Amino acid sequence: MEAGTTFFNLKMSLLILCFFFTNLWMGLGDMNGIGEQPLSKIAIHKTILALHSSASITASPFLLGNKGEDTEWVTVELEGPEPTNEDWVGVFSPANFNSSTCPPNPSDIGWVDIPYICTAPIKYKYANHSDPNYNKTGKAVLKFQLINQRADFSFALFSGGLSNPKLVAVSNFIAFANPKAPVYPRLAQGKSWNEMTVTWTSGYDLSEAVPFVEWGPKGRKQIQSAAGTLTFNRNSLCGQPARTVGWRDPGFIHTSFLKELWPNMRYTYRLGHFLLDGSYVWSKRYSFKASPYPGQNSLQRVIIFGDMGKAERDGSNEYANYQPGSLNTTDQLIKDLDNFDIVFHIGDLPYANGYISQWDQFTAQVQEISSTVPYMIASGNHERDWPNTGSFYDTPDSGGECGVPAETMYYFPAENRAKFWYATDYGMFRFCIADSEHDWREGSEQYKFIEHCLATVDRKQQPWLIFAAHRPLGYSSNDWYAQEGSFEEPMGRESLQRLWQKYKVDIGFYGHVHNYERVCPIYQNQCVNKEKSHYSGTVNGTIHVVVGGGGSHLSDFAKAPPVWSIFRDKDYGFGKLTAFNHSFLLFEYKKSSDGKVYDSFTISRDYRDVLACVHDGCEKTTLAS
Repeated sequence: MEAGTTFFNLKMSLLILCFFFTNLWMGLGDMNGIGEQPLSKIAIHKTILALHSSASITASPFLLGNKGEDTEWVTVELEGPEPTNEDWVGVFSPANFNSSTCPPNPSDIGWVDIPYICTAPIKYKYANHSDPNYNKTGKAVLKFQLINQRADFSFALFSGGLSNPKLVAVSNFIAFANPKAPVYPRLAQGKSWNEMTVTWTSGYDLSEAVPFVEWGPKGRKQIQSAAGTLTFNRNSLCGQPARTVGWRDPGFIHTSFLKELWPNMRYTYRLGHFLLDGSYVWSKRYSFKASPYPGQNSLQRVIIFGDMGKAERDGSNEYANYQPGSLNTTDQLIKDLDNFDIVFHIGDLPYANGYISQWDQFTAQVQEISSTVPYMIASGNHERDWPNTGSFYDTPDSGGECGVPAETMYYFPAENRAKFWYATDYGMFRFCIADSEHDWREGSEQYKFIEHCLATVDRKQQPWLIFAAHRPLGYSSNDWYAQEGSFEEPMGRESLQRLWQKYKVDIGFYGHVHNYERVCPIYQNQCVNKEKSHYSGTVNGTIHVVVGGGGSHLSDFAKAPPVWSIFRDKDYGFGKLTAFNHSFLLFEYKKSSDGKVYDSFTISRDYRDVLACVHDGCEKTTLAS
């Protein structure tokens, strides 16, 4: 008996220590500018049932999306019996959220007892959000924006704050006219230049309907292409909260491959599901422009940024202050949609951190962009990292997702989607997208990929060679890197700078650090060009740019800028590359708040400038004649 008790106490001590260090780790992460998920502030599993006869909450309208809309505004009227500043309203979907919906084997996911509520709400607001007099009157009216998420909704009034929630009242159920409808299309480049992929989400399993895309050149005959279907379940995920309170059924993710596209042609498409009864369910119609032929000499414009996050237009979930940056970036890109051709979001997409419902929210937020131009993504720490799962960083930043939602919800042309590195061509550009959450060092599988990607581009036809990764594998004077004395992700450029130099990479782009910084053309910590805004002639060093100000809360710089740092800005923004031809490239840094240019540089050169030998940039020659 004593041995058993000792073992139990030891086990509990270890669990407490694990909990302490995990929270300490997350706390340090927050100090370093890493995003914290607002829903994690709610101790939903501690909910106590405290229904009150004089409390009420109602939602209207009862039916949403009568005309096929995939988003609607809902009015919630509530009355609290003993109002305080701590009262809050949660949005739950599915609408029935009591213990009957908990997993059948709670011990499998770490629960000893089944809580009354075992799934976090999709979003929440404090009851006094719109009316400071709520504390006096006990009455309030709130507006929520809902998106179609494959299930019905209900609203719940809680007292006791976020840490000790007491369920006071539950509303009527409301739902979209077709909760299973196809929504939120995401375009991406396929594995060949003349292939576009379309990915979307629906509630239709293959046993219910066949997914496809109807598409064709604008104004001409449309054809139909079948789509594949993927999903994942709770057991696919690696830890909590993704497997516990953060779990929500992701529905079904469909991808169709539109092949043999004509370069630069405008195509229209719509998402379809053929039901067993012979009827069809359709999305609205969208359009995109096919990619240029590799090497094609035409105007080509690229947007690149990282770390945008997801925000709510109705003001809910407002803990981490994502509204200013994330929505401003999204809205500026939507406003400028006619003036760019492709987007690279290089890691840290929604900061769902294990709250799976937030992936739907993010795909809805960016759908006006992703349905029109290819939306290419990279893997960040908040998508992939989880202890003992093979990520290069043994941190809990993904909230137990370990890459599963990102790799399923979005298509990217990797050979193995669990290994998040790939190459893609866009006209005069070659992009080599690395995965900073897996080993990139010399001798690794990814290092071999990076070298192959850089080595196989024909610089006569594709002069603009771009490297990108989530973490700064190049240079950054972010405050915490400066404190470490590295001015980079540790071990970042140790191996890779030889490749950048050998293959004369023009620009390296990074996120993770939530600000903007531009570095001089550099090799081995030395600026190799004294110019500040226009570079021409021999490619003797790579320009490194941090574009991590997409929307997450901002990161501090070291007080004294290093000699190689040309421009720094602690604000929300994004980068834009414009290739005018084979000899002239423009980069611009734009702020999300106004869309204006605050930093820029140009590169002009000819093919012979790429061929010219520089230090560590050419193979040794022989004396043979």
